[in-house]
Amino acid sequence: MKKRYLFIALILLSLLSLFVGVTRISPVDLLDFNSEETQIFLISRVPRLVAIVLAGMGMAIAGLIMQSLSRNKFVSPTTAGTLDATKLGILVSMMIFVNATMLERMIVAFIFALAGTLLFMQILNRIKFKDAIFIPLIGMMFGNILNSITTFFAYKADIIQNLSTWMQGDFSTILKGRYELLYISVPILIISYFYANRFTVAGMGEDFAKNLGIGYKRIVNFGLILVALISVTVVLTVGVIPFVGLIIPNIISIFKGDNLQKTLPHTAMLGAVFLLFCDILGRLIIYPYEISISLMVGVLGSAIFLVLLIRGRAYAKQ
Repeated sequence: MKKRYLFIALILLSLLSLFVGVTRISPVDLLDFNSEETQIFLISRVPRLVAIVLAGMGMAIAGLIMQSLSRNKFVSPTTAGTLDATKLGILVSMMIFVNATMLERMIVAFIFALAGTLLFMQILNRIKFKDAIFIPLIGMMFGNILNSITTFFAYKADIIQNLSTWMQGDFSTILKGRYELLYISVPILIISYFYANRFTVAGMGEDFAKNLGIGYKRIVNFGLILVALISVTVVLTVGVIPFVGLIIPNIISIFKGDNLQKTLPHTAMLGAVFLLFCDILGRLIIYPYEISISLMVGVLGSAIFLVLLIRGRAYAKQ
């Protein structure tokens, strides 16, 4: 899977995304800056495209970092309880800090996301039977427990409808001024690239990392902080998007191996391409209506995840 092919696919799907929607917009319409089509293009279509690309890249890289640090190909924010802990943090911020700003809500959600991820990593370290498929199942059970707690208190506080905004990913509400939080993902992606080799070494085990003079716990905690930040910004902006951080790094590793610094650009671009494809497909299937991105990614992602599970089980038996 060559980088230039992914880049070409990203450009083509980005252009297609800009001109797919209920309102028909052609390049000629954009020549008149004051036209209604141009305003829709600038206020809705461009922010939506930027949000999709940043969310896809961010979630894919978050999954790549988690898989490297946990040494398990089936660990990601989806299967490690990170997204569910983020939702719990949002609920707490809504219940305790009623008039909280987006930044304050992000801080609370980040604390919960990081705590949930660290707790899962502690569970992972204590499990003696570290089967490649068994670990993500534990993570999904852990996530379901957190999700059940969140739903229970949301119903009790009668804010389940408000919380549902973040429970299901949807790009249809993205407008200018409502997606800029995702720009936090940009420096995180850059930092991830420069720390890629350290994450790779840390993924080889604590003893190996210490022999090379790298602080294992410091690197692992730093990587989890990056994962939590990405997860929080995506959930607060567009809602929960499953499977991207799980399947994209696995697909890239099949073709490019496990060197983080080499696979990180491919992973980021494929994450954006996959999310763009799902979003465009969701807009076309029942046009002029729209299927939410979480449903589209859930259907396609779960199918790919099953294939990866079967492939992983077959590989383990060899």
